[in-house]
Amino acid sequence: MAKLPRGERLVISCIGNRNVGKSSLINAIIGQEVAIVSAQPGTTTDPVHKVYELIPIGPVSFFDTAGLDDIGEVGSKRISATKRILRKTDLALIIIGNEGITDDEKEIIAFIKKQTIPCIIIFNKSDIAQHSDKDINFCKSNNLPFLRVSALTGHNIDRLRELLIDSLKKYRLTEKKIIGDLVQEGDIFILVAPIDSSAPKGRLILPQVQVLREVLDHEGIAIVVQPQQLNQTLKSLSSKPKLVITDSQALEQVIETIPEDYPLTTFSILFARYKGELEPLIEGAKMIDQLEENDTILIAEACSHHVQKDDIGRIKIPQWMRAYTGKDINFKVVAGSDFPEDMESYKLVIHCGGCMLNRVEMQRRIRETLCREVPITNYGVVISKLHGVLDRTLKPYLKSK
Repeated sequence: MAKLPRGERLVISCIGNRNVGKSSLINAIIGQEVAIVSAQPGTTTDPVHKVYELIPIGPVSFFDTAGLDDIGEVGSKRISATKRILRKTDLALIIIGNEGITDDEKEIIAFIKKQTIPCIIIFNKSDIAQHSDKDINFCKSNNLPFLRVSALTGHNIDRLRELLIDSLKKYRLTEKKIIGDLVQEGDIFILVAPIDSSAPKGRLILPQVQVLREVLDHEGIAIVVQPQQLNQTLKSLSSKPKLVITDSQALEQVIETIPEDYPLTTFSILFARYKGELEPLIEGAKMIDQLEENDTILIAEACSHHVQKDDIGRIKIPQWMRAYTGKDINFKVVAGSDFPEDMESYKLVIHCGGCMLNRVEMQRRIRETLCREVPITNYGVVISKLHGVLDRTLKPYLKSK
């Protein structure tokens, strides 16, 4: 269960003031003592998560967060961390304690609604608290589903699990495929996976593994090669492969190797489509042709990693961009979950493939940049454009629409 990639798990976040029973509620749902429980307010200081098999949905990640009413400078930082968790949240549980719905909780509810995050209001401690008609009417007037529970006695916990399942079912019913919709039984796919200084020791990177597995799941034939083995592999085949899929950094070598009529795409473009937001990334790439001298571009990485001398985002893309445009362009790199406050100062955001992000977080990142009127694209789209093959690498997807 826990081996399912983090970016594939649905995220359920428990949000509320201190001492309303967020940790106790997670323990009650999961049926294990996985979150620290104490009568002392503020026991949970930083977001922590637990993976749980929510049948029939599958593995989900529960996040336990710090109290919304945390105080002081550190408390403010903890609340900011909670909001960062919300950006990747598929379903938020707003936990209400003895005091009823407070201004802090109304503020976070407004934030959640603005971010279009589905949520459920949980009136906890039903064994000792009588929640007011005013709070119930607030939920009804704002079209917020709600439920009274007791994490201590177990009252309505089974009903809460059913409500979670009903709320999350739509995600599984509309589950997208990375490449499965392009695969028919017996189709041959060549996956080009460079093994160089940037490759992790002893394993393939996550996008390569997921594409490989999905081809096999749909009765296709997957051949994994390094770029220097590609020509020999093509000669050994009696027919043209259905599709050649390459790591973006090997694109130039692959283009030189395969005939022009061979279908081609990249792992990064496949994952942009999988996350559900390929069109704005294609549109964002058009900004490259409008860049001017000394413009600044933001390179956004979803996770931290050790920087190699041939790093794709920090070294190769800037080199290719300057060569393509003939202009002296500035680049700034950020890694992690936050965009800079001064987003409007950038002419373009170039995002990584986002393999460690779930679909919700990737889509919200794209929406955030567009709301701030900054175009966004990603590594695969940019690299294909800079090498003059963007139409070609998009063709397999556009044909399938």
